[in-house]
Amino acid sequence: MTDHLNKFDAEQQLLYGGDYNPDQWLDRQDILARDLELMKEAKINTVTVGVFAWGPMEPTEGQYNFGWLDCVFDDVESMNGHIILATPSGGRPQWLSQKYPEVNRVDEYGRRHSHGFRHNHCYSSPIYRQKVQEMNTILAKRYGKRQALLMWHVSNEYSGECYCELCQANWRQWLQKKYQTLDALNKAWCLSVWSGLYSDWSQVLPPSPLGETKVHGMDLDWKRFVTHMTIDFYEHEVVPSRELTPEIPCTTNFMAEGQGDRQFVPLIGLDYSKFAKHVDVVSWDSYPDWHNEYESTAETAMKTAYIHDQYYSLKHRPFLVMESTPSTVNWAQYNKAKQPGMNQLSSLQQIAHGSDSTLCFQIRQAQGNSEKFHGAVIGHDGSEQNRVFKEAATYGRQLAQLSEIKGARKQAKVALLYDWESNWALNRGGGFGRPTRLGIQMFQKHYSVLWGQDIACEIVTPESDLNQYKLVIAPMLYLMKPETMAKLRDYVQEGGRLVSSYFSAVVDEYDRVNLGGFPKPLQELFGITTGELDTLLPQEHSQINFDNQIFKTADYNQLITPTTAISLTTYQDHFYQNTTAITSNQYGKGMAYYLGTRLDRKFLTEFYGPIFESLGLQNTLIEQPKFEVSCQTRVKNGVAYHFFMNFSEELQTITTTRLLRRVEDNVLIAAGDLTLPKYGTMVLKENQ
Repeated sequence: MTDHLNKFDAEQQLLYGGDYNPDQWLDRQDILARDLELMKEAKINTVTVGVFAWGPMEPTEGQYNFGWLDCVFDDVESMNGHIILATPSGGRPQWLSQKYPEVNRVDEYGRRHSHGFRHNHCYSSPIYRQKVQEMNTILAKRYGKRQALLMWHVSNEYSGECYCELCQANWRQWLQKKYQTLDALNKAWCLSVWSGLYSDWSQVLPPSPLGETKVHGMDLDWKRFVTHMTIDFYEHEVVPSRELTPEIPCTTNFMAEGQGDRQFVPLIGLDYSKFAKHVDVVSWDSYPDWHNEYESTAETAMKTAYIHDQYYSLKHRPFLVMESTPSTVNWAQYNKAKQPGMNQLSSLQQIAHGSDSTLCFQIRQAQGNSEKFHGAVIGHDGSEQNRVFKEAATYGRQLAQLSEIKGARKQAKVALLYDWESNWALNRGGGFGRPTRLGIQMFQKHYSVLWGQDIACEIVTPESDLNQYKLVIAPMLYLMKPETMAKLRDYVQEGGRLVSSYFSAVVDEYDRVNLGGFPKPLQELFGITTGELDTLLPQEHSQINFDNQIFKTADYNQLITPTTAISLTTYQDHFYQNTTAITSNQYGKGMAYYLGTRLDRKFLTEFYGPIFESLGLQNTLIEQPKFEVSCQTRVKNGVAYHFFMNFSEELQTITTTRLLRRVEDNVLIAAGDLTLPKYGTMVLKENQ
């Protein structure tokens, strides 16, 4: 992997455009010609092509057809545009599945899949790896020197797992390399429970609904293995691109999950913190559930902002939104169209949080099949007069005026500490409340306080350098390695502020419970010992008195005994009445806080307020921030770019404290009241 973005780094435009599928319209040259006219009108400067075009490229084995793709390059170069060229492994052709059935995945029940449409290939298959490299070599040789080629889009939305014999063999090899001996494996997985001890490596199978579904250590290692195999396949796939076009960066589009399900979180099936090390630039597909019936628009915006910030934080540099929609998706139970203004608002939010692109799926709406009703810049009517196209073109013109922002960075002094492996273990573990563990959702609850007060934040991993942050928030790190404990102690010792909570350091890296309770290094750091963690029923609550206010607890109450810590509040009822609920502890030059119970955003706002003030973390640009109005900042060459966004259905007024300039036309905006209409936006700048 290269250490810089090469050709993309030199690009001075924010990218605008998205997935384009001319291979679906080869019999309609009139439509293809019209597409070019409309792309120019919408100020589209980038198209992603070839994502699912293996069949059109190689209709039968060894017979190739690249004439249509040559024309795309010619057309895009004629408009001085860019191409993000995809490798087509995400959707293999029918002939490949028929001739080489081993490329088709086997599911957890042992059933070999038939061809299907996409995302169902085996990562272990030697013949699939061979065919992928052959195709990618041809693409790199044919298009690697073309002027329009800006980036490689490697496959598409890597996900899923395979249980075939090839993958089982790789699974055993991976375990043998990690554990060396069966005795070590038996001990790590606690297989003396239920007489599960292995006596031969051939007995080690993947977790399955039909077999070993209760071995928590196995489940955790299987998820690690799936991440390993996915990255291994990716690294095999990019060999031709790396060797033949070293100046062209590579990415693959990460995902989020939970759209339409009252949550919106980064994909948890793969450890993206590990995957991100293998791509030159992080990209992801952003599909929030705008205008839903279960939360406010601002709440949806906050959850989306969390994911933007997490993907920015993977490399601490700008990312790309590889897919979004200008109007609607097509897979939800209810596929709402974006209201007027929402496309511009949600797209600008991407830029505000560190994206250097707004790319859509898709540019022209498909005529048939599973995505024919998915939104697009150009609709079925092919008209520039419909509302969606007009709004997309308006945003395209605005984005062209914001090009100076490309490459600008964020400046965060607060970090949320998140660990994919810990979240896997928390979700898998037994006991407690199965519906109420809510790992990432609780991270978002803490994040929402920062977002509501317009305080920049990164979401980092245990491997990250924490010393650059004034405040680290690390709730519910259920799985915690000794190295992480040592890092947290060192961070606080040197003056950092740390907030942690119940469900921390419950298990080790093998998902085994830490004997002796709360680990000794953390007892010293937080100045406490911990006892029972009581699971509350859905309608059950306790109370605490904090800063002369009564707050209700929910879901979990933990018993805490201070040793060197100060008790900040106690429980008011239940069998733990008058026992400590929240503590602070001076440790070295810093301070460590422990929340022994789950509380709502109102409490967290009160709790964090004095901490923000003492560390000077408040956003001084605006007076009295509002949750509905987001202010985000990116900085480049000493210039701060401020994005003001109204995520409410009403006109909002905020008060700025400094003289600013509008980016689009350099007009001065005096300090004072700034009014934003429903879904209104404004981008201003100032010299630092």
